[in-house]
This record gives sequence, C-alpha cells and structure tokens, in this order.
Amino acid sequence: MGVIRSFMDGMKFFLRGLSWVARHPRWWLFGLVPALIVFVLYAVGLYFLGTYAGDAAEWATPFADGWSEGVRNTFRFLIGIVIFGGGLVLAAVTFAAVTLVVGEPFYEKLSEKVEESYGEVPRGHEVPLWKSIPRSIKDSLITLAYVLLFTIPLFFLGFVPVIGQTVVPVLGAMVSGFFLTVELTTLAMERRGLARKRRFAVLRANKSTALGFGVLLFLLFLIPFGAVIAMPAAVAGAAVMVRVRLTPSLPPSGAVRPGAQPPGSFPPAQPPGRFPQGQFPQGQFPPHQAPPHQAPPGQVPPHQAPPRQTPPGQVPPGAFPQGH
Repeated sequence: MGVIRSFMDGMKFFLRGLSWVARHPRWWLFGLVPALIVFVLYAVGLYFLGTYAGDAAEWATPFADGWSEGVRNTFRFLIGIVIFGGGLVLAAVTFAAVTLVVGEPFYEKLSEKVEESYGEVPRGHEVPLWKSIPRSIKDSLITLAYVLLFTIPLFFLGFVPVIGQTVVPVLGAMVSGFFLTVELTTLAMERRGLARKRRFAVLRANKSTALGFGVLLFLLFLIPFGAVIAMPAAVAGAAVMVRVRLTPSLPPSGAVRPGAQPPGSFPPAQPPGRFPQGQFPQGQFPPHQAPPHQAPPGQVPPHQAPPRQTPPGQVPPGAFPQGH
C-alpha cells in the first residue's frame, strides 16, 4: 500500500502544480512561450516522419522484397507504424528536456516564483546563464542516453506476441515517466546545489513518487497540445515536489547547516590527533580537552569553591581515622 500511496502522491504533485498556475494565469502564459516554440519544431519533424515512414520501412526491410505483395505491404505498413510510434514516444520523452534548455530563463523564474509562495527560496548555488545552458545540454544528453538504453530493448520486445502489446507499453511508460521527472526536477534540485548523480540518487530513493509524477505527464504529453498546456504546470509541480517531498531536510536558505558540508564536498583536513567538529565518539573527548564541567588538572571547575588550605605543620581535618 505504501508504494501505491507514494505513486498517487506523485500524481497529486502535478495537480498541485496545475492548481498553482491556475491561480497565477500570467505565469502559465509566461511558461507557454518556450513550450510553443519547441512544439512547432516537433510537429514539423513528426509530420515529415509520418510522411516518409513508409519509405523508411521499405529501406529497413530489403529482405521482404521476395515476399508476396499482400504480405510484404502489410508487414511494411506495420513497420512504418512502429517507426512513427517510436518517433512519437521519443518526442514525448525529449520534449521536456529540449523545452527546459530552450526556455531555461523562463522556467527558472517560474520555479522560483512557485517556491516563493511556499517560503524562502534556496540561494547560494546560482550559476551564470552561459554556464548553466551548456551544463543543461550535457545533462540532457546523458539522460537521453539512459532513456535509449532502456527503450531500444523495449522497442524490439514490442514485436514479441502478447508481451509486446501488454507488458512493454507499461514498462515504456514507466521508464519514460521516470526520466521525465529527472528532467523536470533539475531546476529545483540545482537550486539546492545537487549535482546530477545526487539528483538521480534522490529520485531512486523516492522511485514511486517520481513514477507517479512522470507517468501521468508522459500520458499527457502523448495528447496533441497536451505537452504545451501541461508544461508550466509540470515545472510548478516539480518545484513543489522537490521542496515538500524529495529534499525537505535541506536548509531552505541554501546555506549549509553548522557542522555539515556542502553537497558534493568533503570535510577539510584535520591536524594529526584532531577530530572534525561533532564527529568524536560519543562519551569521549579529544586529547588535551577536558569533558564538560571537568576542569584540567590543577584548576578548579567554575562555580566550585577552592579546597581549604591547611597551614604548614597541621594535619587536614579528616585525614586520619577517628581515634588515631
């Protein structure tokens, strides 16, 4: 039940993002601009893919030239559908990544506004635009490589009877949905100083929530104009999910807590015999350091009277048993 509940929570985060942009229509329109630009480019590409899918199928199946005309045409028609379907799925998976790269200034501002409505915006990890765009492209290409690593085997499994029509579409939606979440949570996680490997680790630790959020978006992105309309809400929902569920323990100001190290860094080197602050075994104390409320040898602890001094030649009271 916990897995199902987390999956449903992921879907609810998108609905929370949708609710936020519905209350702020100006920001929804603001987020539509890059999504519309990328949508037009993708629509043109899919148009040409659909137009020449038959030619691509014929080029890819020279072994069918000797078949009977009816079987050959039917087979190549099905291959053409698979090619176009693969292009459609690839477009749905990469749409968010390409749109985020094209519209990074737009969505960065939108994501910040969403976080402002929940409190203080994390600071201290800002990167100049001329550095952030190449980094975003690099991260998106790496994510795309992971997507292809999973989707290419699934593509061939799609030709297996029964499994290809039942199990494979579900696995494809889950893989695509997870990596959609990877892309959409990048802005909010980078704002907290989380590099790519740590972002993947956070999402793997919250796999059910990430899948619930991403699978719903993947299905919406397959609907014509669905990706354009849903993109601002997806960015808003991802910002809420990162803040509330994925990284709630990080300091909201982006500062590092006392005794903690910034993400991705290592503790400073300590001199021999010294321990980092807060890391000495419980109940023990570093060398040459007195435990609390215990003064070093020869000194009197604070708030404690010094021992009574005995004049020379006299025996301190109580030094010998009574009667001696």
